[in-house]
Amino acid sequence: MSKDKGKKQKKQKSQAADVVAAPAGSGDAAEPKPKMSNKEFEQEMEKLQVELVRMQEWVKASGAKVCIVFEGRDTAGKGGVIKRITERTSPRVFRVVALSAPTEREKSQMYFQRYMPYLPAAGEVVIFDRSWYNRAGVERVMGFATPEQVDYFLKYAPAVERAITNSGVILIKYWLEVRMDVQDERLRARDQDARKIWKLTPMDLKSYSRWYDYSRARDAMFAATDTPDTPWYVVDANDKRRARLNCITHLLSQVPYEEVPRDPVKFPKRGPKGDYVEPDYPYRMVPAVY
Repeated sequence: MSKDKGKKQKKQKSQAADVVAAPAGSGDAAEPKPKMSNKEFEQEMEKLQVELVRMQEWVKASGAKVCIVFEGRDTAGKGGVIKRITERTSPRVFRVVALSAPTEREKSQMYFQRYMPYLPAAGEVVIFDRSWYNRAGVERVMGFATPEQVDYFLKYAPAVERAITNSGVILIKYWLEVRMDVQDERLRARDQDARKIWKLTPMDLKSYSRWYDYSRARDAMFAATDTPDTPWYVVDANDKRRARLNCITHLLSQVPYEEVPRDPVKFPKRGPKGDYVEPDYPYRMVPAVY
């Protein structure tokens, strides 16, 4: 590993430690930072996305298996972080898994069974946009699982995750946390923005009044599944731009990637035109509206 690369990863780990040391919801732990401009955000994001591509090339070359779990309240920004992670990476390496409600057949299976086929193989990064922790969150709060089922899940989830990591998977779990007033603002914004109305689901409205039920569920989940082997990392998601930068910075610090040597690219000469003639074909051109 180059000296510059080593310094960069040390910096990332230091920044990541700051993120984890001051979790969201800590109240008056720190003064709010000034709003980050979009220009500054995009400049920093570009640097991180370059590193994500480097990580991707290392995953491909080394055969590493990376699994990233994103959980959090509605509107916490899971989709936004995931979009930025995958924006410049290959969909053949980075796969996003966002499962819909279980079918009747899946309901009859062992609970973890429906998630296992999506775990990464060698050379893959799998991102769960909500995961098996549905049982500890929405299923518990909305009554889709019995208390006994929830207790069983919380008891055995660490053992299942230990088996996953023992198979060579790098498992990283993120919880995105937002304040009540921020969630309220974001939910109401969805109702007023025609581009976001699809995000405001009946389930969102049902869960809106159950803030403290979700808090209890989160607390129980952390108590049972925040283990030394597979810890939970909490992202302060009240500021979307900073949340995305902080989360990706931390993610990069958790994967021991190195820059893969790349041969210089030399473009070949184009073949000769020969007897090719441009066809006189009535192309149906798209109207130049803009």
